[in-house]
Amino acid sequence: MAAVLELADVTVRRGQATLLDAISWTVDETERWVVLGPNGAGKTTLVQVCSAQIHPSGGVAGILGEVLGTTDVFELRPRIGLASAVVADQVPPGEKVIDLVLTASYAIVGRWKEEYESTDVTRAVELLDALGCAHLIRRRFATLSEGERKRVQIARSLMPDPELLLLDEPAAGLDLGGREDLVRRIAYLALDPKAPTTVMVTHHVEEVPEGFTHAMLLRKGSVLAAGPLPDVFTAQNLSKCFGVPLQVEYRGSRWSARAAV
Repeated sequence: MAAVLELADVTVRRGQATLLDAISWTVDETERWVVLGPNGAGKTTLVQVCSAQIHPSGGVAGILGEVLGTTDVFELRPRIGLASAVVADQVPPGEKVIDLVLTASYAIVGRWKEEYESTDVTRAVELLDALGCAHLIRRRFATLSEGERKRVQIARSLMPDPELLLLDEPAAGLDLGGREDLVRRIAYLALDPKAPTTVMVTHHVEEVPEGFTHAMLLRKGSVLAAGPLPDVFTAQNLSKCFGVPLQVEYRGSRWSARAAV
């Protein structure tokens, strides 16, 4: 089984702050991982490393058989699908939804003078349709609701037919209906054996879709626990991760957690 991600003692520092502290982590091609942790745990920084957006300050980051620092990231990035608020914040105000999805083929944001084949347009429309967004094709991204933006971003992340899919807090800011709709759509992807290796970042166990196989808990930039999801999502581990006594329950293929009475 091939490793899609191989991180060895990866550390990221910014000034005096250590955002990631000696992270060692391997993700194999058939796995679906969720990365969970409180605010400031280093989750988004980890996604930035895994998407080749930033280089580690120390350690070795292997992505899709390439090592950051020894490979051309502009060739590597199109092999990675990324849905993140960081990407959304870079979208030009007038960008149309169809163009936002198309530009993912070049791992860029903002359509310029690139040429696209009719097959590219067809694929973009099909992906938007699969995410329930086909009617938004000509809308400007800036005019969409939060739920619509999240679904369009996932369609965009799938456009280059990636080998690795990174979803950074895809349900953040959604109401209950929007969250459940998105979780259902991500579960459909996770359960598809032909789908790319997927890593999803979240704050909440309730947002973990069916089909995810492994989990990693981060706290203060360090790995607290990692492995098969049932082994990691224990009351003891999650209580330590979030700093509050928790009760954890698994029912109907979904997880939930609440403060222990």
